[in-house]
Amino acid sequence: MPGRQLPLDLRLRDHSRFDTFHADGNGLAAATLKAMAAGATGAGERQVFVHGGVGSGKTHLLQAVCHEAFAQRRSCAYLALQELQARDPGAVLEGMDALALLVLDDLHTVAGQPDWERALFGLINRVRERGGQLLLAARAAPEAIGCCLPDLSSRLAWGPVFRLDQPGDLERKAILQKRAALRGLELSGAVADYLLRHECRDLEVLLSLLDRLDLAALAEQRRLTIPFIREQLRRPPTGRE
Repeated sequence: MPGRQLPLDLRLRDHSRFDTFHADGNGLAAATLKAMAAGATGAGERQVFVHGGVGSGKTHLLQAVCHEAFAQRRSCAYLALQELQARDPGAVLEGMDALALLVLDDLHTVAGQPDWERALFGLINRVRERGGQLLLAARAAPEAIGCCLPDLSSRLAWGPVFRLDQPGDLERKAILQKRAALRGLELSGAVADYLLRHECRDLEVLLSLLDRLDLAALAEQRRLTIPFIREQLRRPPTGRE
């Protein structure tokens, strides 16, 4: 970040990378964002907006873009606006237009707030003038997130707009098994099916649960079996995991 660090824990999740993203129906969006992260100019994309519901993989893709940009030694920042909406938008966004690539998540959480809308309007204009890149994300399309400032919705849609499809059960199962394999765990099809039947179907919740089960299995030297998982689910989560 230019000149300062925000006093918040906005570190990228290490597992949020392109090679761990199960693209399926979102392949075009993933390919476009990977090219954007690498600074590819062939497609000429300076701004991209992605939207989708909880569990669609928005944050995973946005953080994958940042990991890729950092690997290319490009200046980049990821801001989760849901965590920053109570702060002064002028202070949060100051100098961000100087970055090669700026990634803003959770735009819907600040839509309708006059100070934030004015600050975003000015930021988008400055990034465009400087030739930087801007990646934006929200739970809905630009025209549907509730902007009040005239022309802000059109500014948000200056570049390609991608709607991310929600993964189905087969995709959720594949994603869980792939994440488990990356962590050195064996997650059988039967165990994955058990989690999908008995737990929240939100993919982020399921992946967080898998991380929790991994720690418990390591601590107790156990395998991920249905009895072990049933036992763990009866226990409340403890501490930060």
